[in-house]
Amino acid sequence: MIRHFQYKKICSGRDYLQEHYTDSFSLSKVAEYSCMSQFHFSRVFTNVFGESPNTFVTRLRIEKAKKMLITKNLSISDICAEVGYSSVGSFSSLFSEKVGMSPSQYRRKLRSLANDPNCFPMQSIPLCFSQNLFGFGGNQIKK
Repeated sequence: MIRHFQYKKICSGRDYLQEHYTDSFSLSKVAEYSCMSQFHFSRVFTNVFGESPNTFVTRLRIEKAKKMLITKNLSISDICAEVGYSSVGSFSSLFSEKVGMSPSQYRRKLRSLANDPNCFPMQSIPLCFSQNLFGFGGNQIKK
């Protein structure tokens, strides 16, 4: 059972991670921000949110990278740097492990789905989601 003041500290640490996930990850810095020891912060964070702080940051970075791969025309190395990784190889390996395909395969697959309306029925996708995901304007969607 977690006490209310501990929950507030953990939530402030989670909020800090969400705001600074592109920075180099330092558990000591986040724990200090939350006024807790590293070990205690990590243990309570994992108990409350079901994943470690490192896993949480990795998930945020991969989700941001997935979105950028679809919506931006940046290179893989630029996206790698934008989400906080310094090594393209490490980023690609981690992305492949989490998503099941390389970043370039992911980009090609999602873009091919967007270009083939018979493969991906646009009528079943909310307009705001398709605009965000595929970068379509309202007049470009085929019915």
